Amino acid sequence: MKLAEAFPPFGLRIEAGPVVLRPITDDVLPQLVDLALGGIHDPRTMPFYIPWTDAPPDRLPLNFTQYHWGVRASWSRDQWDLQFAVEYEGRVVGCQGFATANYLVTRTGETGSWLGRAHQGAGIGTRMRQAICAFCFDHLDAEQVTSAAFADNPASNAVSRKVGYLPNGTQRKPRREGEWKGSQQWLLTPDTFNRGPEIRVAGVAEFRKFIGLD
Repeated sequence: MKLAEAFPPFGLRIEAGPVVLRPITDDVLPQLVDLALGGIHDPRTMPFYIPWTDAPPDRLPLNFTQYHWGVRASWSRDQWDLQFAVEYEGRVVGCQGFATANYLVTRTGETGSWLGRAHQGAGIGTRMRQAICAFCFDHLDAEQVTSAAFADNPASNAVSRKVGYLPNGTQRKPRREGEWKGSQQWLLTPDTFNRGPEIRVAGVAEFRKFIGLD
């Protein structure tokens, strides 16, 4: 038996021009750890609700790998988190995810992503977000996709606007200990979606059955 037969998310692959979303299998985890250790954001800022990048360099590799092992171990039809490594022109540059609960009822979930600092500012963030949203709308029967970013994260909020998300209110969210910041909420539907390159996918039939769509 192949591993993707036991865990169909490992059989997924999304190609959108030079951007490829591939499963985060153990062989790619070290590359992602190296990217994270190389920096994702200015240390004086924090774009993540859970400030995982504050971990010291001797702890971050273990924390990172345990997180992704935990994502796999806790997977259920009621709540799942689909995580991809992002390749650009054959090089691993970051992560793109889509997390949801009660998907068979709600037909919605939230995108989340990060890029290594060396790969930011080249439009990759927009391309990978377009790819995951196209996959959800076209192949997973999604009716809406949400996202969120702190108000002081202009790059992420700009990507949401480019992709066609509409503002959907604000919330106070904690990040570092004792600190909160306003978070801009975003909502995307097929009618407002600004598509990127046409996507090519693999492993969809098996994944749809795995999550209960077929």
